[in-house]
Amino acid sequence: MKKRYRIKANEEFQYVFKNGKSFANRQLVLYYIEKPGQEHFRIGLSVGKKIGNAVMRNQIKRYLRQAFLELEDSIKPTKDIIIIARYPTSQMDFHQVKKSLVHLLTKQRLFVKK
Repeated sequence: MKKRYRIKANEEFQYVFKNGKSFANRQLVLYYIEKPGQEHFRIGLSVGKKIGNAVMRNQIKRYLRQAFLELEDSIKPTKDIIIIARYPTSQMDFHQVKKSLVHLLTKQRLFVKK
């Protein structure tokens, strides 16, 4: 995932939290907001310290980035998306994390219709 497709600034995170919509399952929380005129969706990842040590947190972030990379062509481009990982993700492998992410994106209709 290219760096320009990531949300990094705290102000952008807070804007999505306050003005966007949210949805969750046991493993992940999804916040998203519509950004008309945007060429590509942007993602922000948050993995708290309660989930594990730095190695575990970075692994979860790598899994999420890879899942977004594989789903890149299917996701609507006019969205800013923030994913917050919950504790159960620390016991999950890549395929389980991707499945959980696909579940959230499908429920909120963030995939482009084919």
